[in-house]
Amino acid sequence: MNINIRPAQLSDVESIFTVRTSVNENHLGREEMRKMGITESSVGDMIEKSYCTWVATNDEEVVGFSMILTEKGCLYGLFVLPAYEGRGIGRRLTLLAEQELFRHHDIAWLETDGNSRAAKFYMQLGWGNKTKIDGDFIRLEKHRDA
Repeated sequence: MNINIRPAQLSDVESIFTVRTSVNENHLGREEMRKMGITESSVGDMIEKSYCTWVATNDEEVVGFSMILTEKGCLYGLFVLPAYEGRGIGRRLTLLAEQELFRHHDIAWLETDGNSRAAKFYMQLGWGNKTKIDGDFIRLEKHRDA
């Protein structure tokens, strides 16, 4: 297995949605995402307008992605196909996202379920300053120097 990571292209949008809808934790279907304003068109626009999304590929198949909201300093999404979890792909995608966020901000942030594996994952990577925001959801931050 040879995992490559590269900036996302418009042609990756369908694969990004396939990855996003395949996860077990924090699962959302396409209809749920549409209701939140997350569509193939909106993701395509983000990819075309800014350097904000990276994909991990195995033999050209997209197996994971990370996405940031550069102007807000937010790690917006990070997902890996279940069959590829535990192989360091999420860590590599997170580091790329952090590098780009820290080019523009001193502090990056994200929101996730506080009881999730994702929360533990981010905290292991140095994200902290945990703040409860809504129900079980938390906000985590990471400082440029962390």
